[in-house]
Amino acid sequence: MSERRIGVFICYCGGNISDYVDVEKVREAVEGDPGVALAKTHMFACSDASQEEMIQDIREHRLDGIVVASCSPTLHLFTFQAMTERASLNKYCYAQSNLREQCSWAHRDGGPLATEKAVRIVRSGIARALLSEPLETLRIETTPKVLVIGAGVSGLSSALTLADMGIEVFVVEKEPVVGGWTRKWDKVFLSGKKGADIIDGLQARVRENERITLFTEAELAANSGTVGDFHPQIRVADGSTVDLHVGAIIVATGFDPYEPAEGEFGRGTEGVVTLPEFEEMLADGEGPLTHDGRKVNSIAYIYCVGSRQGEDSGAEKPNTYCSRYCCTAAVHAAIRAAERDPSLKQYHLYRDMRTYGKHEMLYLEALRKGSLFLKYEDECPPAVRDREGTLEVTVTDQLTSNEEIELAPDLVVLVTGMTPGSNASLVDVLKLPLGTDGFFNEIHPKLRPVETSINGVFIAGAAQGPKTIAESVASGLASVSKGAALLLKGYVDLDPFVAVVDADRCTGCRDCEAACPYGAIEFAEAGEGEAARIIPALCKGGGACVPICPEGAIDVKGYTDRQIRSMIESMIEEAV
Repeated sequence: MSERRIGVFICYCGGNISDYVDVEKVREAVEGDPGVALAKTHMFACSDASQEEMIQDIREHRLDGIVVASCSPTLHLFTFQAMTERASLNKYCYAQSNLREQCSWAHRDGGPLATEKAVRIVRSGIARALLSEPLETLRIETTPKVLVIGAGVSGLSSALTLADMGIEVFVVEKEPVVGGWTRKWDKVFLSGKKGADIIDGLQARVRENERITLFTEAELAANSGTVGDFHPQIRVADGSTVDLHVGAIIVATGFDPYEPAEGEFGRGTEGVVTLPEFEEMLADGEGPLTHDGRKVNSIAYIYCVGSRQGEDSGAEKPNTYCSRYCCTAAVHAAIRAAERDPSLKQYHLYRDMRTYGKHEMLYLEALRKGSLFLKYEDECPPAVRDREGTLEVTVTDQLTSNEEIELAPDLVVLVTGMTPGSNASLVDVLKLPLGTDGFFNEIHPKLRPVETSINGVFIAGAAQGPKTIAESVASGLASVSKGAALLLKGYVDLDPFVAVVDADRCTGCRDCEAACPYGAIEFAEAGEGEAARIIPALCKGGGACVPICPEGAIDVKGYTDRQIRSMIESMIEEAV
């Protein structure tokens, strides 16, 4: 084998790296290493000018592998792979060393130790590039059909958009009626339309569209296959199953409203209701509000119930996130209540008012209609008590020099947030990843916001996290664009970083089969017994099967044992 010619390009990252690491010393340290034909630095390696310069270097110096030492590959892996291909070099002969997150940002005191660590990180990248081989992407033909799980506002709008693009759609809803929580809401912000009217309009369009098949009282029972070629099995109302064949799956299963525990902010006390319950009161009739036959003259709204909970909240699993929509929903409800009864007194007990974007106008309108806003500290939440049939709410208001204020409202509305839907069976069937908040997790919130680690499976709406109706529809359309991009061109290309089995060394013990969470390993006859075989389209290259194999018969392309060992040795060589 001829000697490798590796190019090393080290990025200043505009000071993000060079403020703490001596980038030129790193270049000087590695430029004479075996196999390194070129070592250069760039102020911004990701800039168009730097990429063009690297392309020219690859061609002029006949490089057969490159290392870019810059930021996280999560951010610019695809950027530099595309640059490598433009230079007519196989993109899998490229390695990225992360000097920003793994070195400079972790060692802001700088100094020679940070620079020494950077040298070792770059050398590990060189070690991997030296043993890299040209690989080819896996091309899979796709079926131009989509399964949408969940028939809320996000799922229905996604299905209609896909159908308009000429793609056949199957929609599965576990409830007898479609619409989710949107159907139960009265007027929604900012349009002022009733939730039921919005859903009825979408449902009518779905029924008229011959490309959409809707299943109600149904659920996903099983699924097999890979991206572009899924075989889901749907269990319908009578217990029978329907077999489908689709190329992509969109999960839009929505959310569950937070249900306060007994005694939480007075929950269980007469006159204490949640925001969804208050919405039902607003939808019921006209004129002044009544509760238990009595006119409601004053209301106290307590915000952040079930959201932004601390570890000391007493909740078994605190919801530390902000549910985002609830501030606007409560303010909008207060406006509608004031329109029904202008004399109504309304008090908003909040931590931080998050009526963001255009919703800020609703906050201003609520103020103009007489709502009073009292801000309380996180550590000092309002207290709700029942004083012989009369509600008493005490709050320490930061806006009045921490004065303790007592209220005697006729009604207390707990402004509850969103919690993850009950999707345990769906998680088991699709192997979908969950975030720490319990919602379905995307690959990257900015770069790949609706894609999951399961190729061809996308998430939409409040199944991913708390969202407004507009945001849910937008994320659904993002999933549509990703799914349609896969299906309309007729094929999908996957990275070749998959496991491979040496059938001659495999003894058929099946330990690897149990270790694989994606079902990517099957067994086939080999000689006198069986040997493992990898299903490339299902394999994620995680490598759980590699160390479990007692015969060392499994490796992962692009991350072989030889490459990993070489990277480790290159980092510890000088220390030893």
